[in-house]
Amino acid sequence: MSKTRRVMLKLSGEALAGDKHFGFDDDTIRAVAKQVKSAVDDGVEIAIVIGGGNFWRGRQSETVDRYKADQVGILATVMNCVYVSEIFRAAGMKTKVMSAIGIGDIAELFNKDKAVKLMKKGYVLFCAGGTGHPYFSTDTGVVLRAVELECQEILLAKAVDGVYDSDPKTNPDAKRFDTISISEVVEKRLGVIDLPASVLCMENHMPLAIFSLNEKDGIANALKGKINGTRVTVQ
Repeated sequence: MSKTRRVMLKLSGEALAGDKHFGFDDDTIRAVAKQVKSAVDDGVEIAIVIGGGNFWRGRQSETVDRYKADQVGILATVMNCVYVSEIFRAAGMKTKVMSAIGIGDIAELFNKDKAVKLMKKGYVLFCAGGTGHPYFSTDTGVVLRAVELECQEILLAKAVDGVYDSDPKTNPDAKRFDTISISEVVEKRLGVIDLPASVLCMENHMPLAIFSLNEKDGIANALKGKINGTRVTVQ
């Protein structure tokens, strides 16, 4: 009997804002929910991390220091998870929001054992709050939770359809990699994920896959293991 597929899906906050570029676009989120539900109905166990970029990006205020700015970003990810989980629920899925910081009845504190039990019961798990600490990016939070939850791989839905040797927006001859090692990504500074997250992937043998958020059924296909993009290996 084959092992149940369990994956971590990373979505950017900006992507969920759609053409508004700020806040939420319900039609965009419903389209994502439809694809996720297709995978859930096929038995895929799914955890999701959402960035906070639709509300807050790093140090966007000269008055607020890095420590507090990062705390604002942490709270932005919580807001995103709570909102998107409700759209998913309306689409017919069972959802649970767990956070690196407990916030009353808004989001309970992350607990691995409970999280795994819920995923096995068909819940989509939303992992909010990053690592719970400033100075760590959402990238690190994604890898941390994927490792803790024993996911088979991390799926990064991006505006670009994979990893390139240079910026495809400025270089029409940019080459897309079908497969590349995480060590090569770091050496060539290709910027798939930041350095702390890359090291965490290498140490825990956690592979990645990068694909286009805008590809038709791209999320559904990726969740089911069909990647039209780049696989990042850790061998």
